[in-house]
Amino acid sequence: MEIERKFTVKKLPDHLSQYPCRIIEQAYLNTDPVVRIRRQDDDYYLTYKGRGLMAREEYNLPLNEPSYYHLRDKADGNVISKKRYVIPIAHPTFMSDCIENIDRISLFVELDIFEEPFAPLVIAEVEFPSEETAHAFVPLDWFDQDVTDDPSYHNSNLSRRTMPL
Repeated sequence: MEIERKFTVKKLPDHLSQYPCRIIEQAYLNTDPVVRIRRQDDDYYLTYKGRGLMAREEYNLPLNEPSYYHLRDKADGNVISKKRYVIPIAHPTFMSDCIENIDRISLFVELDIFEEPFAPLVIAEVEFPSEETAHAFVPLDWFDQDVTDDPSYHNSNLSRRTMPL
């Protein structure tokens, strides 16, 4: 199960280059249900995602490089390219102190900086261990609009767009 919230970004965080960065390319074989292929640096995956906005099933299967490129030729719509920075949240803040094991929760921002045709789009995603934690999370000060419930920000829907959001 993938449980995540998505946000637009007011400004990029300071010292972005100090965080791990992954180069991602992904394409969609189908968008309902979502069947995606992804190259992340030198790793390749086929992913199935169920329906949902904040919470949905997700299954990843490894691919090899030739299989990835074979399937990419069959993909519909735009191939999405982006840089993903993985930024730890030092002390996550929650609206409720009723969350069990709150002191053991480690969260990360996956900051996606999109390349053409979607530049200058930047999206911050945070994955959570539970829906309760996701709902209680207080966004960071550099986050802007919560777009979790807006399906137009799903990469699968972006792949079918002809212009940026």
